[in-house]
Amino acid sequence: MEKEKINQFIMINGKFFPEMMIGEVKQKLESLDESKETMLMSTEWKNPTVAFLFAFFLGNLGVDRFWLGQTGLGVVKLLTCGAAGIWSLIDLFTVMGRAKTYNYNKLMMYF
Repeated sequence: MEKEKINQFIMINGKFFPEMMIGEVKQKLESLDESKETMLMSTEWKNPTVAFLFAFFLGNLGVDRFWLGQTGLGVVKLLTCGAAGIWSLIDLFTVMGRAKTYNYNKLMMYF
C-alpha cells in the first residue's frame, strides 16, 4: 500500500484503533497487497463512542457486549442485570478500549 493511502487511512480511521498500536498498524498496511486494499477500505469499524453510549444507556442489558461480538458475556450480563450494576459500571470505563481492540483484531485478519 502506498504511503499516501496509509496516511489517509490513519487520518480517517485512526480513532478506531488503540493509540499505542498506530505504529504497528502503519507497518502492517505497508505490506498489504492491492487485492485486500479495496476490502480494507470498505470495512466498517466499530465506533468507540457508540460502544460507550450502548454501555451507558443499555449496559445492564449487555447490549455493548453483544455489539462487540461477545455473545456469551452479553447473555451473562443480561441475566445478572449487569451483575447488579457493578459490571455495567466497570464496562463504562473499559468499553471504548475494548471497541478499539476489536477493530485492531479485525484489521489483523487481513494479514
